[in-house]
Amino acid sequence: MKLLFLCLALLLGIQIPATAHADEGNVLRFDELYSGGGVLGLQFSEKVQRLNGQAVTIRGFMAPPLKAEASFFVLTREPVALCPFCQSDADWPDNIVVVYLDERQTFVQNNTTIEVEGVLEIGSYEDTETGFVSQMRLRKARFHTL
Repeated sequence: MKLLFLCLALLLGIQIPATAHADEGNVLRFDELYSGGGVLGLQFSEKVQRLNGQAVTIRGFMAPPLKAEASFFVLTREPVALCPFCQSDADWPDNIVVVYLDERQTFVQNNTTIEVEGVLEIGSYEDTETGFVSQMRLRKARFHTL
């Protein structure tokens, strides 16, 4: 049925929002990112582990960038006025995801809801340009405002 709808939309020239293309199983919410904490720190949820390396969609807010020419931004659960960057991944917050854009896009106000689609990548990573350390990222990403 979904395929029939997409074919019909293409024939009629109707634009389909990005979320209509996303598999519902690949939509993430911030409350699904981690399965808990403990002495060993945050642990990725089973869903996140299963989706590692796949295209996912998540909604949130763009935090103010570390610097204007940064190649990434941080997606947050709620709007924030200050950048929530950490010094190390040991203190990684459970309500942010780093987003590396596929191509340059204009940053938006921090109180604008956006939907981001990209390839999920988990595990510790240090950005070579900024030294920013992350535990979870979206690569080859793009976003649109809602």
